Amino acid sequence: QLQFVESGGGLVQPGGSLRLSCAASGFSLDSYAIGWFRRAPGKEREGVSCISRNSIGTNYADSVKGRFTISRDNAKNTVYLQVNSLKPDDTAVYYCAADWDRDPARCLVSPPKGRYRYWGRGTQVTVSS
Repeated sequence: QLQFVESGGGLVQPGGSLRLSCAASGFSLDSYAIGWFRRAPGKEREGVSCISRNSIGTNYADSVKGRFTISRDNAKNTVYLQVNSLKPDDTAVYYCAADWDRDPARCLVSPPKGRYRYWGRGTQVTVSS
């Protein structure tokens, strides 16, 4: 089965940090741009960050710029999201997914619906004091 397995979430106080991992299962992620998304209670899923196939292109939602950093390790078939200076508004289930883009240096953080695939079950991040 082709999917991602997300991990690294947890309960953290405001201002804290976590490192989220997204491991590909059943396929090699080096052919894809990878995106991180999140869904907060009662809200639509939103794009958080993405990284292109060749790691040159990265994009971030305005709400997380300067606090989150995306990276990938193709040898480990894993993408990471370092989340710092967490706020209660960051509380959500975080997911990753894959997108094939003709441009190896491009990724879409706000993609058209249905663009990304191989969704995992997500990892819960809760920011609370």
